[in-house]
Amino acid sequence: MQTVRQNEKFSVKPHRPVCALAAALLVAALASGCADGGGDTPVREQPASPAAGRPGAAAAQAGPAPAVDSRAEERKQQQAARVVAAKKWGLAQVPLAAPEPPAQKPRITTREGFEIDGAEDEDLPPVFTTVPTKERIVFLTMDDGAEKDPELLRMMTELNIPYSAFLSDYEVNDDYGYFAEMQKRGVTLNNHTLNHPYLPGLSAAEQREEICGEQDKIEEHFGKRPALFRPPYGNYNGDTLRIAKSCGVKAVPLWAAEAFPDHMEWREWDQDLHPGDIILTHFRGQSDWDASMADMVRHVMKTVTDKGYAVARLEDYV
Repeated sequence: MQTVRQNEKFSVKPHRPVCALAAALLVAALASGCADGGGDTPVREQPASPAAGRPGAAAAQAGPAPAVDSRAEERKQQQAARVVAAKKWGLAQVPLAAPEPPAQKPRITTREGFEIDGAEDEDLPPVFTTVPTKERIVFLTMDDGAEKDPELLRMMTELNIPYSAFLSDYEVNDDYGYFAEMQKRGVTLNNHTLNHPYLPGLSAAEQREEICGEQDKIEEHFGKRPALFRPPYGNYNGDTLRIAKSCGVKAVPLWAAEAFPDHMEWREWDQDLHPGDIILTHFRGQSDWDASMADMVRHVMKTVTDKGYAVARLEDYV
């Protein structure tokens, strides 16, 4: 199929000492309350608890101090660092911060029109271009792995922009270390086949080699079997999805838009972004784009931010 386009403070109020009756009668004539010291000094009501910093203050605390919202403070610091990084890397605007991911991931289903005929009763991995969410977030994904630009790693780390990689072994096998470093920085490495073929043109056995073979390669070199798979060119058939499921794939994210250093290509009729849209780009550089990965990031982030969206982490929603 050809594609078309997530104590109460407890304090005991001090009692005034009980005075002897005779003393009470004596001081009554002076219109004075019973003095703590037994003299004629006016009574000063004692505070319920010592002032902070005074002796006994710690003991007077009833229950724990209010908890500090450490996560809110962390996010505040991250955004402040992002302001500095945006200036350093030449972004037109500071990227918006994504909201906290949902406690429960949304239910993903196959997009209408992307189904496999005759497979309605099969529990196949869903194929989709948009994650169901009302948040103004989108997801950035990068395919293949041809360009291994260290500037990209630094830029995305300093800007704290999440992205997901979909790797083809023939493009990455000359430098697994680059993608291992990417993984250390929090990027999930997903499956894009061994050699990037047109899968519907292959036999089931050949598709298995391409899909499950890449699962094996990623597990071997990066220690984890991917749950996400993207078929090359967005093309697949029933064998593709059945084979992908058999070797551990849970979902098949495609894309709703594609990013380049100087423009966006839209897959939707309204030529716009929507909550939950997946954006595709590639690991490319001067030889293909006459521009760098950093140039692509600057352009896609201008588009995303201008439209009032933040970039979120795909794996937090799928």
